[in-house]
Amino acid sequence: MLVAAMAEAACPASLAEVESARLVRPRHPAFVRATHWIAAFCFFALLLSGVEILISHPRFYWGETGNVLTPPLFTLPIPASRASVPTGYNFVLKDQNGWSRSLHFQSAWLLVFTGLFYGIAGLVTNHFRRNLLPAAGARSRRELIRSIGDHLRFARPAPSEAWSYNILQRLAYTAVVFGLVPLMIWTGLAMSPGFVAGFPFVVTVLGGQQSARTIHFIATVLLVGFLVVHVVMVWRAGFVSRMRAMITGKPDSQQPRSQEEAG
Repeated sequence: MLVAAMAEAACPASLAEVESARLVRPRHPAFVRATHWIAAFCFFALLLSGVEILISHPRFYWGETGNVLTPPLFTLPIPASRASVPTGYNFVLKDQNGWSRSLHFQSAWLLVFTGLFYGIAGLVTNHFRRNLLPAAGARSRRELIRSIGDHLRFARPAPSEAWSYNILQRLAYTAVVFGLVPLMIWTGLAMSPGFVAGFPFVVTVLGGQQSARTIHFIATVLLVGFLVVHVVMVWRAGFVSRMRAMITGKPDSQQPRSQEEAG
């Protein structure tokens, strides 16, 4: 005890640095940063190729079958790349289904494997409980309403949020990670004849392949909406700092990390 006390008195700065190093670990673990950028690349590739695939038939149906002779559930007011599809335009776009379908499937499978790795790593490291599930002290209705109001006003986040997500962010990210992305993968597989041949229940529970396609499109719109809000809030919070945090793991913030956030 005496030796320890003497050592602490002799080098207090060193002990303080050790404690600081213990508390201030990277804001985002390496596996989160890696999977984030791979998923972002996959999403943009899927969005680009998905738009090209959509243009070939911008009509949506419900059930198992749907074609130009079937009344659509709704139609997008855009020209098509196939002359057989009635769109109201007197011209057709160039058909890009070749490369777009190949890119779409390749990007989708890369996203699936990336998601599996993220899910396993998140469970092993307790990432989901610590960073995605709302903290016990932030689950009140008042806190949720305040966070929603801040987002609607595009208010600049507090410096402390550089180290931790607020309740609305946690709920949104949880919904995307465990809701929208799995739904996209599920409905995508439900439109694959080869996969459905082996696992027909994947599409039957959705009501048919055309239902799966419609749900797939709606989920895409929701993801694009989430992406727009996400990018705007990152910009408002400090684009350089947030980008640095997702690349190096540490934001450019002087706000100290609390014991709860560090643990």
